Amino acid sequence: QVQLVESGGGLVQAGGSLRLSCVASRGNFRLYDMGWYCQAPGKQRELVAQITAGGRLNYADSVKGRFTISRDNAKNTVYLQMNNLKPEDTALYYCNADTGRRGGIYWGQGTQVTVSS
Repeated sequence: QVQLVESGGGLVQAGGSLRLSCVASRGNFRLYDMGWYCQAPGKQRELVAQITAGGRLNYADSVKGRFTISRDNAKNTVYLQMNNLKPEDTALYYCNADTGRRGGIYWGQGTQVTVSS
């Protein structure tokens, strides 16, 4: 079973930056597709950014040009660099690992990002 631990959330003013990190323990991290999702109060969890095992990137339209996802396979870590943050980015951000195996999708506990106007 893969365990994911996120860090880096916090309170920031609009226009500021944060860098989220997610460390994966156990398993073969380099083979996993990794993603960041967010969930605001009263809303469904939605994809923010994804990086596949092969390095292919995918971003939600709302964050293109502002957020960058990256991974360091040597450190079993995926990052989300968040620039030019907006109040509407306020949400709980979750790390996700898709191992490609049946039942092999894992979630972290979430890290809160709050952007004040």
